[in-house]
Amino acid sequence: MKNNIKRMEATEYNNIKEIMYNSAKVHKDRIAFVIKHKDENKNVTYENITYERVLEDVNALGASLYDLGFKGKRIAVIGKNRYEWVQAHLANLLGGIVSVPLDKDLQVDELENSLIRSKANAIVLDNKLIPLVEEIKSRGNTELTEYITMDEAEGFKCVKELTEAGKKILESGDREYLDCEIDSNSMGILLFTSGTTSKSKAVMLSQRNIANNVYDLQCMEPIDKTDTNIAFLPFHHIFGSTCIILMLAVGIRNVFPDGLKYIKQNMKEYEVSMFVGVPVLTEAIYKALMKEIEKQGKTKLIKTATKISNFLLKLHIDVRRKLFKQVIDGLGGKLRFVISGGAPADPASIKGFNEMGIVTLQGYGLSETGPVICAENYKCRKPGTVGLPMPSDELEIVNPDADGIGEVRVKGPNIMLGYYEMPELTEKVLKDGWFYTGDLGYFDEDGYLVLTGRSKDMIVLKNGKKVFPEELETVVNRLELVEECMVFGIPEKDDPNDFDLAVKAVYNKETIKEKYKDKTEEELKQILWEQIKETNLTFPKYKHIKKLYVTYDELIKTTTKKVKRPEEMKLINKMLEEESKK
Repeated sequence: MKNNIKRMEATEYNNIKEIMYNSAKVHKDRIAFVIKHKDENKNVTYENITYERVLEDVNALGASLYDLGFKGKRIAVIGKNRYEWVQAHLANLLGGIVSVPLDKDLQVDELENSLIRSKANAIVLDNKLIPLVEEIKSRGNTELTEYITMDEAEGFKCVKELTEAGKKILESGDREYLDCEIDSNSMGILLFTSGTTSKSKAVMLSQRNIANNVYDLQCMEPIDKTDTNIAFLPFHHIFGSTCIILMLAVGIRNVFPDGLKYIKQNMKEYEVSMFVGVPVLTEAIYKALMKEIEKQGKTKLIKTATKISNFLLKLHIDVRRKLFKQVIDGLGGKLRFVISGGAPADPASIKGFNEMGIVTLQGYGLSETGPVICAENYKCRKPGTVGLPMPSDELEIVNPDADGIGEVRVKGPNIMLGYYEMPELTEKVLKDGWFYTGDLGYFDEDGYLVLTGRSKDMIVLKNGKKVFPEELETVVNRLELVEECMVFGIPEKDDPNDFDLAVKAVYNKETIKEKYKDKTEEELKQILWEQIKETNLTFPKYKHIKKLYVTYDELIKTTTKKVKRPEEMKLINKMLEEESKK
């Protein structure tokens, strides 16, 4: 399946160096980043960094990295989303140094293992991670020879110091870093997958992989250089790092969040007009808006306004942002565009945002695909789908069943080089130029891709019927008592070869506090069970959930908020074992 829709105009580049040099020229005096500074008295000031300065800072840091002997080497970058992270990552890429983005939430042994496996020669780190890195340094198992902190710290070289030193190197006429020629097709990024499986894979991506995906995204999405983007997605994840390069390619203003607790505050503070997020984030913002509307007793008013708005839209009269001005003002008043990706989102939240006049689109991809292979755009969108193939990609459904559901495979210039030092695993997923995603889905009558679940998560019942947990989870997650959930199969007592469907639900503590604080644990569970039985009625009988397990503890997740099903199943199996002994 190819995407033949009319594309927006964009320039295609071979590598990240070409993208950054173009942006520094075309958007020279525009603000690329706003950095918030707080002094010891908590006084806040803001620093504006132009596109011209971004390139100067990147080149200066890169010159220092060359001076330290890291030309042709590998440098890891780890820390929260901040300017120095972007500077270090780009300094690697513009100098042909392999960049190794690492998850800041890794435990010491996991971090050490990633550094050993990646053969990183140096690391640029957030100062909060100094104790962890010093522990790793003392063990002496890695190939690290330099430890560079993002802020000043005793005993460490820091990004600012190396940037200043690099400026002097460049002023002296040394052009070795500036004149570095990029091999666009060799490994430029070594990226560890988010680890929803027991052992994370190291994905080898070229600069052409990323540059092509940035081009495709510009062809598809209505991002404008006048936008302000807030960088929610963690940069160590390919969706986050590719998106920040996309924003820099377009020439927009980028800001950083203070944390999830401060989302609404930051969106007002910076007058954010767009962001890219995972479904758990977009759904949380939507739920918070709906709760606020309910608190103010305006639910009925909003429903009536929505009906009026939808009717007028059919007549090509768009009054959504006027009708829902108060709601949009709660998010800073400027929010116009949201991209949700990383996992299928609840169609209700996507539809809800769009009905308010905040264009909300879905995308789909994997670390191995650089990452986006499917997306909606403002002209072509369909809630419940993940959109159309990217312009450069071709998608197919392999071995479809009677319902047309099969494995999604993709071919295109954004497909990874392979898994690092895992040839057998690479051969399993890369065949004749096609990447086999492991995701199941089908194309609808209009060519939109509908994902039904992961092949490894699919539950096959004895009667041959297939159940995709994600489909049921989406509906259960809408229940007011549920914060999040996981659907799974447990062997039937009478027939271990067949399964009963069960759900592990995490209570929404706020809802309990507001509406059910006088209820006992047993009463709470019974109320939720009755609600689940009602949701069962919306599905065929073989998809009915028959058992409920509840908890107040958050499900085990990756940093991109995907549930680690194997880890959760270990806990569930242990619980079932203890239950059977009673």
